[in-house]
Amino acid sequence: MKNKARLFAAMGVLLLFSTGCQHVKPWQRGALADSVMQADRDPLGVAQDEHIFFSREAAFGGRGVGGGGCGCN
Repeated sequence: MKNKARLFAAMGVLLLFSTGCQHVKPWQRGALADSVMQADRDPLGVAQDEHIFFSREAAFGGRGVGGGGCGCN
């Protein structure tokens, strides 16, 4: 029982120190605000991804997509 607790504690400390946080300097923020860094910069790709997601997920809808989970519409 103590070995499991130690293992979980060690894993928690390892997880805590393995995060990738870094401070961004003010002169570096211009490069990060570039349009290339945006995930939704391609409207056609976003529309395709949303259509595939909505076609597979029958319980979630809206956003102007008709039909259920069959992908018919």
